[in-house]
Amino acid sequence: MISDRAVIDPGAHLEEDVEIGPFCVIEGDVAIGRGTRIGSHVVIRSGTEIGRNNRIYSFASIGEDPQFAGYAGEPTRLEIGDANVIREYATLNRGSTSDRGTGVTRIGNNNFLMAYSHIAHDSTLGDHIIFANGASLAGHVEVGDFAILGGFTLVHQFCRVGPHSLTGIGTVCLQDVAPYLIVAGSPAKTYGINVRGLRRRDFGDEVIAELREIYKQKFRGKTVSTNITPAEPGQSFSPESVQLLEFLSQSQRGVIR
Repeated sequence: MISDRAVIDPGAHLEEDVEIGPFCVIEGDVAIGRGTRIGSHVVIRSGTEIGRNNRIYSFASIGEDPQFAGYAGEPTRLEIGDANVIREYATLNRGSTSDRGTGVTRIGNNNFLMAYSHIAHDSTLGDHIIFANGASLAGHVEVGDFAILGGFTLVHQFCRVGPHSLTGIGTVCLQDVAPYLIVAGSPAKTYGINVRGLRRRDFGDEVIAELREIYKQKFRGKTVSTNITPAEPGQSFSPESVQLLEFLSQSQRGVIR
């Protein structure tokens, strides 16, 4: 289960059924949950906590120092949840100690990070997220549940990527990506509601129609409406529409339109 050609610090804590491939380096102050499998040549640095049933492929770099010019070796953390897939050459950095740094980079559960994807310092990922090959986050980025980042998507620091959103190949995000939307291009522009993705996740037609109406008024009208009301008198917005509207109102960097 653990290769005799791996280098594991005595201070690392490995639970039952952990598999470690040859030529891995596991430093002290690392915790790895049961059922996690780690391929060959993986480096896991101090300050990293990995949950259960993760699969980490060869040559991944897990918990390396933050790429932050002011970092001077202070202890920071990387926290990874359960059942994530981290493919070859992915790089996940610990948090930073900058003025706006949290000191922790967090990855949720059931995420799929394909080869060469990069998660920078102080970023936060929810659950069920997909990063295609080469998708990269700068520091302090938040990514919501079920978001999909197309290959070589780049996200500027301090941006937010809303849940159930989708980016095209080579998308450059300089502002926030609103929930439920498709964005693509460099710089990115919106291309409507992610209808196919929402139907795949069993969103109803009424919810999708409501999101489309909000998109039409907020993103495609000649003037941006500040007050939007439901289509039917006395009707209330769905939770999904409320989430979209709140995301727009809370944006600090502005939202891709």
